[in-house]
Amino acid sequence: MPVIGFLYAASGLASEPRLAAFRNGLAKNGYTEGQNVVILKIGAEGKLDRLPSLAADLVRRQVNVIVTPQSSVAATAAHNATKTIPIVFSVTANPVRLGLVASLARPGGNATGVNSFSTELAAKRLGLLRELLPASKTVDVLFNPATAANEAALREVETSAAVLGLQIRVANARTSGEIESAFAMLARERPDALLVINDPLFTSRNTQIVLLAARYAVPAIFSQREYAEIGGLMSYGTSTADTYHQLGAYAGQVLKGTKPAELPVVQASKFEFVINLQAAKVLGLEIPPTLLAGADEVIE
Repeated sequence: MPVIGFLYAASGLASEPRLAAFRNGLAKNGYTEGQNVVILKIGAEGKLDRLPSLAADLVRRQVNVIVTPQSSVAATAAHNATKTIPIVFSVTANPVRLGLVASLARPGGNATGVNSFSTELAAKRLGLLRELLPASKTVDVLFNPATAANEAALREVETSAAVLGLQIRVANARTSGEIESAFAMLARERPDALLVINDPLFTSRNTQIVLLAARYAVPAIFSQREYAEIGGLMSYGTSTADTYHQLGAYAGQVLKGTKPAELPVVQASKFEFVINLQAAKVLGLEIPPTLLAGADEVIE
């Protein structure tokens, strides 16, 4: 049976609901895990420096296609490891700038996939925080400087903050311990709100981050709905299920013989705004009716 190497940067990226969406995409092309295809899942558990060796291991195993969900770092590691094995990625930054494809319409190499726009959406999240807290003046940004692709998202936030009249303070965190330290600093400085930049480390530590935000009573917005589902206040980003379904569909097409160079990069078009009312109640916040009306899902 053909083998799909599923290379993920954080443990949360291979959760069962996401894999179910991926399998549904595969099924559109006639592939069912365990019957006529094998999915080999390996992950870095948020330790991004492991990704190059993990990608090289998949190349040595001669898998038929490598899938890298929601991680520019994993996609780059796979692309550096092979120029022949097909790669299906989803990335938050522009894949042309990352050097993964020649153009969105004509990838031209061995890689294609989905552009999830998380970089561009960072500014939108800041705007949602401002709508929730119109009197806010200072917003802290949790940022992993070890992920180069995040720098563009930070610039977007800083530009948007200048327009909104907000002061931005960046809290760097490269490890779980530094996440704790960043929140300790946040507790001393008391910002009006917190924006968490999308990052594999933060995805793998999402429970830790949501609990710390609750402990220090800071309103926070996140990039993925899973944060809101486990108690985070708000999330805004591309639909995870839709992205994984597209990854599965493209992986199935590649297995059937279509070359990645012939499959244009898909621009994510489905976005989700999720509000957790229980988290708002704990924080003593009244969600404005306009925000509630714009939410795709409200968790009671």
